[in-house]
Amino acid sequence: MTTVPPPPAATSPQRAPSLEAANLMVRRFPFLTLGTAAYDTIPCHSIAREVALPVTRSIGRWAFTALVVNTVVGSGIFGIPSTLNGIVGRASPLAMVLAGLAMGLMMACFAEVASRFTAPGGAYLYTRTAFGRFVGMQVGWFSWLAPMGTSAAAANLFTIYLAAYLPFAATPIGRAAVISVLFLFLAAANCVGVQVGANLSSVFTIAKLLPLGLVIALGVTYFFHHPATFAHAQPAPNGISPWVDAMLLLAFAYAGFENALLPAGEVKDPQRTIPFALAAGMLLCITVYALIQFVVVAVIGTGPAERPLASAALILIGGGGAAFVTMAAMVSTFGHLSAVLLATPRLTYSLAQRHDFPALFAKLHPKFQTPFISILAFTFLTWLLALSGTFRWAIALASGAVIVIYASVCASLIRLRQTHPHEAALRLPFGRAIACFCIAISILLLARLTLREGFLLLVTFVVATAHWFVVRRNETPEPSLAEVESVL
Repeated sequence: MTTVPPPPAATSPQRAPSLEAANLMVRRFPFLTLGTAAYDTIPCHSIAREVALPVTRSIGRWAFTALVVNTVVGSGIFGIPSTLNGIVGRASPLAMVLAGLAMGLMMACFAEVASRFTAPGGAYLYTRTAFGRFVGMQVGWFSWLAPMGTSAAAANLFTIYLAAYLPFAATPIGRAAVISVLFLFLAAANCVGVQVGANLSSVFTIAKLLPLGLVIALGVTYFFHHPATFAHAQPAPNGISPWVDAMLLLAFAYAGFENALLPAGEVKDPQRTIPFALAAGMLLCITVYALIQFVVVAVIGTGPAERPLASAALILIGGGGAAFVTMAAMVSTFGHLSAVLLATPRLTYSLAQRHDFPALFAKLHPKFQTPFISILAFTFLTWLLALSGTFRWAIALASGAVIVIYASVCASLIRLRQTHPHEAALRLPFGRAIACFCIAISILLLARLTLREGFLLLVTFVVATAHWFVVRRNETPEPSLAEVESVL
């Protein structure tokens, strides 16, 4: 085994202001560290020993629980309820619960694998350590595709809610214009400088949680006074296919928990805190999602609704409530877009520096020192997906990419238990059986993708494989400890 050489004793040159701002953003948004480590099949203990980060375990169980909730509950909940109702009818709250429990099993597998590492890198690092560079590169490319799908869905959802105030946005030309202006503005802001993008990403969590809590409280009260709406809603369909389609849709809703696990090295008493926080956080997410779904069915039924939460708020509170929820949905979706357009291009920039992405993605703007090729490429492709697909289609695409990543990490659990059985700080009971179950569920869900969605996943796999053939003989530069610390 080749060890990582120690960093040079010489002091590093002063960093540019844009890099300082980027480091500040990583401290504020831990998910920005995705893909910063580049290792081949190196034993976990050597990574932990030679690239261990000087962190302080200061995150308690309730702070970590809040982090789990915040990374899971996203802007998609403002659009998913109506789509889910169209699939499984009034059984949609039950579908929310079942999907949450299934995703909780994947979260548990993710937690055990994450407990083996102190270096940043997320799923890319875990799969590369377990299976080598080829699989790691595949996960890196799918980690690029997944936020494209989520951003395309968010852009469509933003346009749908904007149409409540600007009917022109509901027309084909208006929709294209709004989406184009939205991505053009965000791309320009992030190309000019990371600090501008950071300011755009400073969206308070209250923008999405406050309206959800208000709708839940008023909706449950409404149900007790008007139970007939729920009773007369569309019943659950027969067969298992609609339920599998619902699980595929909800993989998008429950995705994001892996970002909460990135600072696991800073958690107090991780063997107790992490299981508690993951269980409590996922139960809170399931409760919020299931109650929102129940309230939508109880208030407006299972009929089609472009803005389900706003429609429910209109009945519960009146025009002012609908306007409040609409504005909250637009703020939440815009905040999601600005955060993703800040983070994802820096993932591909980091991967390109290690030859796991084309070298062009590592090119910096000569004036602003931002990865403008990564920003423009991600923005352009996401813009195409947003224009060419609907909200539901973009969700399915994102779910497919996310499922590939999660299944790969579940497989990594099995592999790492074989190669390094005693290095997990957190060990999941019946871990291999749970991982196999999660992989089987993932295969079943991927089989429900349409030809168009599956084709895009296949294209991503082929492109990643072709790039691996090109660079497989090149040695990947190993980051020094100083380089790893520079992104913390």
